[in-house]
Amino acid sequence: MSLKTIWVIDDDPIYQIIVNKIIKKSELFLSVSSFKNGKDAIDALKDSLEKMDTLPNIILLDINMPIMDGWEFMEEMVMLKSKIGRSIQIYIVSSSIAMEDKIKAKSYPQIIAYLSKPISPNDLILITANN
Repeated sequence: MSLKTIWVIDDDPIYQIIVNKIIKKSELFLSVSSFKNGKDAIDALKDSLEKMDTLPNIILLDINMPIMDGWEFMEEMVMLKSKIGRSIQIYIVSSSIAMEDKIKAKSYPQIIAYLSKPISPNDLILITANN
């Protein structure tokens, strides 16, 4: 199993610290990058495409964020799909229990699963097994 690159897109700074520690401690990933909203992540993705840098294999995406939320991020991802040229597996990681969010997540083929916060080490094992 080769180690993957993972991006965390979430506006909660405390959650960012926790999830980054869990990811690093798991030793399941080559690298982790964090973004506080969807726009920062989309800008980084576009920049990576331009520079032919490494793209993430996996994205952990929050839904409710300022500037660009998770759903707006997904709309941008749909438009970039042809430029990306390979699959990036996206997992919604949210504290939202709204059924409409879970249903909406199923409308995007790139979204593999809807996980509840906080993410656990077992979640990461399942994510890497699925990738």
